[in-house]
Formats: sequence, C-alpha cells, structure tokens
Amino acid sequence: MKGHDLKEFIEKLGISDVGFSEVGEVVPPNWSKYHYAITLVLQLSNGIIDDITDEPTDTYFSHYRSVNNHLNEVMLKTTIALQNCGFAGIPIPASQSLHNKPYYGVFPHKTAATIAGLGWIGKSALFIHHKYGPRVRLGTVLTNMELPVERPPVTESSCGNCKICMNSCPAMAIEGQNWTQGMERKELYDAHGCSTYVKEHYQHIGRGSVCGICIKTCPIGGR
Repeated sequence: MKGHDLKEFIEKLGISDVGFSEVGEVVPPNWSKYHYAITLVLQLSNGIIDDITDEPTDTYFSHYRSVNNHLNEVMLKTTIALQNCGFAGIPIPASQSLHNKPYYGVFPHKTAATIAGLGWIGKSALFIHHKYGPRVRLGTVLTNMELPVERPPVTESSCGNCKICMNSCPAMAIEGQNWTQGMERKELYDAHGCSTYVKEHYQHIGRGSVCGICIKTCPIGGR
C-alpha cells in the first residue's frame, strides 16, 4: 500500500480531508517507533451548526457523538488495513479525556493536524481547517508506515485581529491570544472554566459537555 492508496481508501470511508505528518519528535516515548501520523478530518453538518444560537441544541449534541463514533470506526478500519499490509497502527480516540489528566487525551489530534499543514489552532483553541474552519472533528492514527508528507507544517495562527469567538463565548473562557507552535493550551483557553460552565448551564442537553457557540460564530468555514 502506498500513501496515495491509503488516502483514497480513507476518503472513500466518508472522511472530508486526510493529511500525513512526521511526528517522531512529539509522540510519547512508549510509541517512539511510530514516526508518522494520519490525520482524519470530518466536516460537521453546516445545517446543525447554523442552528446553534445562544446555547447548544439537542441535535448538535447527538451529531457530536455520531461524528466521533464515525471517526473511531474509520480509524479502526484504517488500522486494520495497515496491519493487513504488514504495518502497525494506533488509533487515537476522537474524543477522550485521561482520568489522571482531565481535558487531555493520549496524543493531541491538533498537533498532528497542524504538522500535516491542514490548518492552525484558533484563539478558541479549536483546530481551524483551511477550508472548513472549526466545523470539523479530528481523528489520528499513528503508524510505522513511511508516509509522503505533502504540505509544510503550520506554525502560527491566521486569526489575526478577529475576536468573534472570544466575544461570543458565554463562559468567557477564551483569552484572545494568537496561537504559535508550542504554545500551551491554557494560554489560549480555560478548559476547566468552559467545562464547568456548560455542565452548569446545559446539563439538560445530553450530558451538558459540548457547546458549539465558538464553532458557529467563527467566520471561517461558515456559509
């Protein structure tokens, strides 16, 4: 299997964009043999995002879960395809929080996505895809298969002076800083403050853990 074949295989499973990156310097030590990452980008429904006003909707909550489930399924199929060709793969869950490190997963999807040149990290700490803006969810598969890196890494924000997401955030959790590679998330966004607010105010919508207002208000990727 070649990189082009792998990308075509993944896109046929219903993925909006695929990127490859070399991540040997940023993976955890126990995964040091996995030098490459496959980033899966799945566009969210514009209709569902546009329906969000001053609070998330029941439909958005359901959509969020459905998209995560689809990403996880595609990552599993991608890992199986890699293994069938003699390579190894580690699918990173689309949405996961470690029990000993809340609000963090085992490997940051956004790191692989920016190194793959697919977009940047916005003032909201969301990944901003060049075409779809923040209206996406990400998945990552780490692999020891050598992949063609097609685009240069993105190392800084393109948000400029825009502060629409900051001014729209009901939790006031967005600091308003422009991201650069290596910046700590806490410099951009208060994850605990966001989580606490949505659980207190939106518990009636599913588990009350997703908001989406900053996604809806971002001018990039909207219609």
